[in-house]
Amino acid sequence: EVQVVESGGGSVKAGGSLTLSCAVSAYPGSVNCMGWFRQAPGKQREGVASIHYPIGDNTYIAYSDSVKGRFTASQDNSKNTVYLQMNNLKPEDTAMYYCAAAFVGPQYRLTWYKEGHYKAWGQGTQVTVSS
Repeated sequence: EVQVVESGGGSVKAGGSLTLSCAVSAYPGSVNCMGWFRQAPGKQREGVASIHYPIGDNTYIAYSDSVKGRFTASQDNSKNTVYLQMNNLKPEDTAMYYCAAAFVGPQYRLTWYKEGHYKAWGQGTQVTVSS
C-alpha cells in the first residue's frame, strides 16, 4: 500500500515563500513518480509539478506554465520525500495542495498532469496567499 502525507502549508502575503513536503511510504520500487496538484475553491484540480525518477534513467521534472520559474520541485537522496519550494507567491496560488504517487513509464512524461496516472493521494495541505 502506498501512503502519501503532505505538510508545510500556511498563510503568506503575496511575494512570500513556502515549502511543501511530501513523505511517501511504499514498497521499494513501486513508486517512480511524484506529482504536485492543487485545487482552488470552485475550480478543478490541476497539475502543478511532477518528478519522474525511473531506475536507470534521468530524473525528469515538469511544471505547469502558471508556476514555472517560481516553484521548484525536488526530492531527497533517499527518494522517499519530495518538496515543492514556492517563491514569489501570488493570491491566485491560493489552493489546497496535494501530493500524489505513481509508477509510470517515460511515455507518461508528456501527460504528467493527468490525475489518472497517480495511484495514491495525500489529504492535502492548504496554502493561502493574501494580497
